[in-house]
Amino acid sequence: MVEIETAPPDFDDGADATIRECLNPAAPKSFFLYAGAGSGKTRSLKNALDGFRDAHGAAFRRLGKKIAVITYTNAAADEIAERVGQDSLFPISTIHSFCWRHIETYHSDIQAWLLETLPANLTDLHEKQTKGRAGTKAALDRERAIASTTRRLEWLSLPRRFTYNPNGDNFGQDSLSHSEVLKITAAFIETKPSMRTVLVNKYPLLLIDESQDTNKTLLEAFFSLAAANQGKFGIGLFGDTMQRIFLDGHPELERLVPDSWARPVKRLNHRSPQRVVALGNVLRAPIDGQYQLARDDSDAGIVRLFVASSTTPDKPSLEQRVRDRMADLCGDPEWRDEAEVKTLTLEHHMAASRRGFLEMFQALDRDSRLSTGLRTGEIAGLRLFTERVAPLVAAARAKDEFAVMAHLRATSPLLQRSAVAQSTNPDDPLLPIRLGVNALLALNPDSPTTTFLSILECVAEHRLFEIPAALQPFVADEAGAAATDVEAIADEEEMDTDEEATEPSPASLEAWRAFLETPYRQAVPYAEYVSDRGPFGTHQGVKGLEFERVLVILDDSDARGFLFSYEKLFGAKPLSDTDRKHVADATDGGITRTRRLLYVTCTRAEKSLALVTYTEDPDALVAAVLRNEWFDPDEVERL
Repeated sequence: MVEIETAPPDFDDGADATIRECLNPAAPKSFFLYAGAGSGKTRSLKNALDGFRDAHGAAFRRLGKKIAVITYTNAAADEIAERVGQDSLFPISTIHSFCWRHIETYHSDIQAWLLETLPANLTDLHEKQTKGRAGTKAALDRERAIASTTRRLEWLSLPRRFTYNPNGDNFGQDSLSHSEVLKITAAFIETKPSMRTVLVNKYPLLLIDESQDTNKTLLEAFFSLAAANQGKFGIGLFGDTMQRIFLDGHPELERLVPDSWARPVKRLNHRSPQRVVALGNVLRAPIDGQYQLARDDSDAGIVRLFVASSTTPDKPSLEQRVRDRMADLCGDPEWRDEAEVKTLTLEHHMAASRRGFLEMFQALDRDSRLSTGLRTGEIAGLRLFTERVAPLVAAARAKDEFAVMAHLRATSPLLQRSAVAQSTNPDDPLLPIRLGVNALLALNPDSPTTTFLSILECVAEHRLFEIPAALQPFVADEAGAAATDVEAIADEEEMDTDEEATEPSPASLEAWRAFLETPYRQAVPYAEYVSDRGPFGTHQGVKGLEFERVLVILDDSDARGFLFSYEKLFGAKPLSDTDRKHVADATDGGITRTRRLLYVTCTRAEKSLALVTYTEDPDALVAAVLRNEWFDPDEVERL
């Protein structure tokens, strides 16, 4: 087993000193902080801002300048704000909020961008329609999407203004999708001197947390801005390319960083015991050669690999046996309690299979443009079911009329003031609500034969909720009518998140069609999973978090062979020609993705780590991991 180096807790203090030097308002300098798992990236960010406030805060405030801090998700932004504290000198926001704040007044330019972009989408749809078979569901979906895109282009024939909610669903022809906002911002940074001037003057320093997951087009625009304004504008990237989770991120971020940038390094892992740090080093070594040190006051730690047959009939019982065994090995009785152990799956398809939402997940995962939103739950088409329909069904079944009305008042067009005022039933304005809710319950949402499509059609028919753009082609008539109501009440409501593209592409249409034909009852376990409320944790949901006891489940049979294979990674199965090409070209193939996901999950452990592997050939897998020297013989147990 590879020995692990140790160092004192202050080993990386030099990295923080380098960052302080870069945050010099007289001559800001860009930097990229390399910092592996548990190395304290957020702590370095806090220290940098605290130091800047003390040294330069008063002068910066007088000049009306700020340091912008942006990150990928609302949860990450909230965590930074909690650690750093609220200070107008350091506005902390998501990337989408930051972008919208800088383009929201450019209405005519946004319109020009859409008028240039949408015709290309329309051409693509027409080409697919010409090549596809007439009379199929796909052809009907494309026909509706063509009509939807054409309507939007016609709407754009007159001067328009646009709306966007960075934390919400965006409906209506005047709404921009999340992906559009990022693309437009990147384009405007590249082409509009006025925007570049505003950014440089107001935010001489821009700090980007989780930079490995930042949209690559936008990141390249920021790089261009920094190159053109050296000495006046600096970017600080905090991140770790080994922990890149989302496909939006730049696959070659470290190579993109110019030689002139500072490159502070944090190598000390403050989180994990020595044995876990050593395993993390083994996992990332072939990717970038980086390695971490353990604190000299850290525990040795315990890691075990449990190997079982993929045909094991009762996997949950076997995993309880593993927890019992870890309790004995670690002298830690809390391992026996499932609630005290963080169980992580290497890939989403495993959790989808075990939790009963595999069909819907696979349907949407076929389109790579939906993959990020699918894994975070931030697609408007999904949130219609998970955050609109599901709570309504739950409240209605519980006969909680107050909860029903509260939910609909916050989310339904039927209870907006203008809709109530225009009701055709003035003596009973709540009649449409009752009819819609009763119709929804009559579908029996728990039935395996009740599909997302049947729920969608019911919602559209009764106009219970607005229909997201991605789903409008499937209920075109009803959705079109609902859109008219939406425009009349747009200033009265705010809703919530995504999205792939305002006008669905042919590939997206096929994915959504397949999704809509799956059972609706899969929505609830899916929602629990992506919100990290279920028994299985997501690798992106726990990134940056830590747990005393971690159980990682590796099961290629549950994953159905999608995107990764731990058996290939361990050497128990031969690589395919495609795998070998990716390895030779150092590109992002299945083996690399598997390494990254396994690295993220294993490095969450603060005390002890267990890995359960299900395999078709236990003997081959045990021989492979021992041959690779990832584990000592006494760390591998057959079950």
